[in-house]
Amino acid sequence: MLWLKAIHIMAVVSWFAGLFYLPRLFVYHAMTEDQTGKDRFKIMERKLYRGIMTPAMIATYLFGFWIVALSPGAYFAYGWFHAKLLIVLLLTLYHFWCGRLIKVFAEDANTRSHVWYRFFNELPTLGLIGAVILVVVRPF
Repeated sequence: MLWLKAIHIMAVVSWFAGLFYLPRLFVYHAMTEDQTGKDRFKIMERKLYRGIMTPAMIATYLFGFWIVALSPGAYFAYGWFHAKLLIVLLLTLYHFWCGRLIKVFAEDANTRSHVWYRFFNELPTLGLIGAVILVVVRPF
């Protein structure tokens, strides 16, 4: 069980690294005016999303489900776990929103400013704070 938790935590950390970094790339991409720079960001964004973020998200889910499957009563009986699942769902929606934004940038169709992406970049921080508090403190 401890090995599963360790791997789950590594997957979560990897996923969050991408959730923090990809929107930061969007900030710089939105500020870029030359086509060479835009093309470079398109490659970086695609590789990060497909090569790191998405596999890390899948591993997060797989190992999380595996942990819960070993003793479901230890989790589903508590409200904190349901709240954490909601946060994970919201982070997953954010992940796929990022995927959609990659397509928008790939088509050179972005209409949002770098300032909007700076705010967008902060959303996963709220998810991280909420999930960590729920898992560690278990307030309900």
